[in-house]
Amino acid sequence: MPDLLGERVGFVRRIGLFQATAINMSQMCGVGPFVTIPLMVTAFGGPQAVIGFVAGAVLALADGLVWAELGASLPGAGGSYVYLREAFQYRTGKLMPFLFVWTAMLFIPLGMATGVIGFVQYLGYLWPGMSQTQGDVVGLVVTVGIVALLWGRVERIARLTVVLWTVMIAAVGLVIVAAFTHFSPERAFTLPAHAIELTAGHFWVGFAGGLTIGVYDYLGYNTTAYMGAEIKQPGRTLPRAILFSIVGIMAIYLLLQIGTLGVVDWREMLDPHSAAGSSVASAVLERTWGRTAADAVTVLILITAVTSVMTGLLGGSRVPHDAARDRVFFRPFGTLHPRHRFPVLGLLAMGGIMAAGVLLGRHTDLTTVIQLLTTVMVIVQSLAQVAAVTVLRRRQPALRRPYRMWLYPLPSLVALVGWLVIYGYADRSAPGRHPIEWSLAWVAAGLVAFLAWARREREWPFGPKRISEEYLRGGDEGVEGEDEGVPRPRAVS
Repeated sequence: MPDLLGERVGFVRRIGLFQATAINMSQMCGVGPFVTIPLMVTAFGGPQAVIGFVAGAVLALADGLVWAELGASLPGAGGSYVYLREAFQYRTGKLMPFLFVWTAMLFIPLGMATGVIGFVQYLGYLWPGMSQTQGDVVGLVVTVGIVALLWGRVERIARLTVVLWTVMIAAVGLVIVAAFTHFSPERAFTLPAHAIELTAGHFWVGFAGGLTIGVYDYLGYNTTAYMGAEIKQPGRTLPRAILFSIVGIMAIYLLLQIGTLGVVDWREMLDPHSAAGSSVASAVLERTWGRTAADAVTVLILITAVTSVMTGLLGGSRVPHDAARDRVFFRPFGTLHPRHRFPVLGLLAMGGIMAAGVLLGRHTDLTTVIQLLTTVMVIVQSLAQVAAVTVLRRRQPALRRPYRMWLYPLPSLVALVGWLVIYGYADRSAPGRHPIEWSLAWVAAGLVAFLAWARREREWPFGPKRISEEYLRGGDEGVEGEDEGVPRPRAVS
């Protein structure tokens, strides 16, 4: 089948609610919570770190309602690219979707890199003599292997994800059960002196750092939104998949966090070179059920890490494809594999950036990668997308909205405040790493790239704005079925 630049065909709607929820949850609950519990404890300085997971859940729920409305109304491949394109085309042409794709090409594979870094950390529990170089090689091999697994048909990968999702649930469930069979309330709930002082500046620095880690652990509730063109009945499926996955993971994370703190003394987690600091879930199993059980669950955690990275890269690689197909990004990214119908260059490019991110994290620390990917994501995607809900309600009031945000605009305001806190405190939460400066530099480079691209393509500001309200459906708002949400051209100027 030939390259389909500019045509609205190519993807097939094959993914249902259960598979969509499994994809989201697999991405959300990968290796993240297993490696970030010690990071959260370090940020807060004690077992009050549970506040970070609760705050992250609140932000994820608020932002999830933003994604739910946008995803149900604009279910195209690329997620945020589609939402920002539709909302901001009236004033700035194709600038915002271009910048989103530019930043997504960095923050999505960096997010996947953290999963590979976590994989190497837990492998170190089974291979205690692993050297720095050996760990680097393992990380690169895992990255290449995941790209190879994604070199196939999406429905086959979706079925595989459901199987691996059960492995993920088993791994988390075993850690939680083991923790609560040997749970010490005194260890879990005894706070250090002055643990919660709302008037102290250090508390809010720790809170902001913990919120960043907390929301990082929840990232992935939007994975299937990037695959909107492949979701069955997206107007119903996408909002449910987003909300089900957030609520389910929220319960799992709180049990996991509290249970772990009830077994492992939080002071041990402050040492990143100890088992409690680098592979805390394995430490929980070893202290409760013994070394054999710990080894077995560690293998499940390794499988979980691979699952989360694979599902994240599966959805993320669709982002530059849809943009290129609509002539909003570099055209070669619009090519689909002639047989298996997946975006070739997007997968390869993100795989390469993911490999670089693995090496960066391995030679600095995991927190550095988390802070960098989060600030880059916030500055274009998160803040602009909150605004997009309101802009679209005003600019496209006739847009079909199978789901409308509950309590609008309160969730948007909560999400806005949460993202501003994360961004504003980023440099203080990661001293010496300068994530704000790096994020601004990356966006500035994106502006330069956009101007060069726009000049070549004769787009705004070097040409006319081309308004394409292609998701407006006129009088057929009641239509339901497999073609729900399929874009239909309305106006181009």
